[in-house]
Amino acid sequence: MSGHHADNESSRHAAAPGRAHGWITHLAGAGLSGGLLAGYALIEGAWALGLVALLPWLLVLDGAGRLRAALGSAWLMSVLMALGVFHWFGAAFAAYVGWGAGWGLLALALLAPLLQPQLFAFVLARQLIGHRLGPTWAALGGACAWVGCEWLWPKLLGDTLGHGLQPALALRQFADLGGAAGLSLWLLLVNECGAAALRRARPVPSLALRPLATGAVLVALVWAYGAWRLDALRVHQSEPAPSLRVGLVQANLTEVEALRERVGSFEAVRQVLGTHFAMSAHAVREQGAEALLWSETVYPTTFGSPKSDDGRAFDSEILGFSATLGVPLVFGTYDRDAAGEYNAAAVVDPQRGLLGHYRKTHPFPLTEWVPARLDGPRFRSLLPWAGSWRAGDGPRVFPLRTADGREASVLPLICLDDVRPQLAINGARLGAEAILGLSNDAWFTGYPAGARLHLAVASFRSIETRLPQLRVTTNGLSALIDETGGIVARTGMGQQAVLVGEIPLRAPPPTLMMRWGDWAGAFALGVLALIVLLPWLSRGPVGPASPAPDAVFVVSRLSTPWRLLTALLRVTAALGLVWIALRMATRDGWQVNSVEQIRLFAATVLAPALAAWAIERAFAMRAVIEAGKLVIEQPALRIEFPLSSLRALQVWRWPLPGPGLRLRLASGRLWSGWRLDDPLGFRNKLQAGGALLGWDRPGCEERARRASQRARARHRWLDHAAVKFALFPLLTALPAFRLHQHIAFGGTFGELLTYGVGAWLGGLLIWWVAWMLGLMLLAAALRIAIEAAVWVAERLGAAAAVRLAGERFGRLVYFLGVPVWFAIRVLAG
Repeated sequence: MSGHHADNESSRHAAAPGRAHGWITHLAGAGLSGGLLAGYALIEGAWALGLVALLPWLLVLDGAGRLRAALGSAWLMSVLMALGVFHWFGAAFAAYVGWGAGWGLLALALLAPLLQPQLFAFVLARQLIGHRLGPTWAALGGACAWVGCEWLWPKLLGDTLGHGLQPALALRQFADLGGAAGLSLWLLLVNECGAAALRRARPVPSLALRPLATGAVLVALVWAYGAWRLDALRVHQSEPAPSLRVGLVQANLTEVEALRERVGSFEAVRQVLGTHFAMSAHAVREQGAEALLWSETVYPTTFGSPKSDDGRAFDSEILGFSATLGVPLVFGTYDRDAAGEYNAAAVVDPQRGLLGHYRKTHPFPLTEWVPARLDGPRFRSLLPWAGSWRAGDGPRVFPLRTADGREASVLPLICLDDVRPQLAINGARLGAEAILGLSNDAWFTGYPAGARLHLAVASFRSIETRLPQLRVTTNGLSALIDETGGIVARTGMGQQAVLVGEIPLRAPPPTLMMRWGDWAGAFALGVLALIVLLPWLSRGPVGPASPAPDAVFVVSRLSTPWRLLTALLRVTAALGLVWIALRMATRDGWQVNSVEQIRLFAATVLAPALAAWAIERAFAMRAVIEAGKLVIEQPALRIEFPLSSLRALQVWRWPLPGPGLRLRLASGRLWSGWRLDDPLGFRNKLQAGGALLGWDRPGCEERARRASQRARARHRWLDHAAVKFALFPLLTALPAFRLHQHIAFGGTFGELLTYGVGAWLGGLLIWWVAWMLGLMLLAAALRIAIEAAVWVAERLGAAAAVRLAGERFGRLVYFLGVPVWFAIRVLAG
């Protein structure tokens, strides 16, 4: 081993300018990309910017070196992206709650990492994978991490890069395969190809040809699919079919609360209804509308369950108006039951009266809805504007029937509902022929960019389901959207208008999104997992070929910050499991019976445990003892220590994230911390090779002995985390899932045939994770029992024997006891 030592004083003087130059570079790259993204999102027709918007930032990330600098760049990018693309949201929200615009922008900047977490997932995956596998895998892994993070942590406004391609007629058709998330993945890969071309062109211009060609092929494939799909859709649209004309009433009444304070609640409702009655009558009598659609919360009280005599009179007036005109009416109102009140859409038939309500599935957080764990007097005093509406229980499809018997099945969606792909897909699976969007975008009155982006996001629901969409808002932008996602017609912002569109009464063409659901994010996470596993799955040696070693150990070289982060993730996962166990013991019961439990388990246990494992794998190295040397090697790194230069081993006092040690050299230097399961075996092999070394501190040998006892009692396969907590839960979940399918759907593939592959796989995933949680709790209980028995045995001098017996007993209970218990439960009925 060789090294060079620079003069400390000169190093300090050189470091400061270097750091300053690095931050200027990051600021320039992130700033340029942030500006391009702002243009891409906010300038209508500037969709081509999306193909190159990330190039400056990617080039800066390639030169970041240390992960700390790359994560700092991600934070900077999140702030610039939030302010550049969503500045209107901060200002609009500030106006809504009564703050100044500056405070709203400050809050937006502070919350940027929470609003754009995919940037951090992207950087982390890109850096760690690149460290192990090189830039190509890093680009793919980073893109998958970005899209997977957006799927795991749905963003407040549902935004993703793919939405900016709404003006690109051919390109946006790809969304019927993978949704807007699939387009985001595609855009990220195109940008990565451009960055790779620029990076390679610096030394040798010809090296840029391959990534440029790859990017061109990606663009050509998506464009060709879009062109082919458009031709098929035009043929579909040209086929004759009956239709139903719907009038969208945009009354432009945005100051209802001020009106209420000025003239009273009764007169305010009277004026709102009077305006809508007059405009609706015009739509029916002059424009031939056969059904009517009013905006979200246009009737500002409950409909169908009145709270007063005045409310009962208004309800009767609305029913009478629909009956007089002879047309069905869908409008925004409220609904209530014993559990609480809901933002809802009421569907009124002229002959049968109220058909029912659709209850908004996704209330806007901290304005319409507050999580129960946050709600309380103190929280309400801080956010007095927050409502207490409850979430609905999913999509509903209603019939709109004309006097001559034509009928259209429609799916109402309210405001934030139209940014969730799966909700529209589930409604389309129920037989909807059109989407009716109701929104109150009045808070965008001074910020029309927000209304334009909301409309663009909503249009993707029509591409994914191939359903036409009629979308009405309080004061703009109301619009007619066809099956291609095109905005056929729209109103202006702040305009009072009636827009009439038609619902063609024919079945929509099938799409992959309809069959598989919102699958792209989960698929991206699966690809990311495979990329992370590649080094572990590879058959060849980790490093270059070498003579047969005397001993090989797998170690993870963790610097202090990485060790602390990994330890924190492990502790977080353990505490998350304890928390879930306490909830089950005191409130939920010991059977996993809710999606909330599974989400809690995924967020507090699975996610931190997988992150810790990924960090250890990213820094994994091979320690080889051969020919009188200790060799530490990775694909791009090889460090050699003569055994004669080794003096002592220092075992970590706290075995977090697991057992580990540091190596003291003859020079007195302590070499980096290594995560290592068997420190005693490592020391013995070094001594057998000729190293004259001992333990660096008192207590090291005892800690090494305990760690090595546990490592040697482990079974190579049965105690592997992938087998114990992934494969075995899947094997046990499969018969339980099959039994559920037979009971609920009449056969193993009943749900698949009824609702598609996505629903069936989603159900299997839920069962798998539920079994994973249950078995992890069992493993934790067995671990506590085994460690307690070993602690007692240590006082009696029989720790090794008890450890071995305890581990074998635990495996017997886990791998044999659980299937036997399940079989007994099934047979007992």
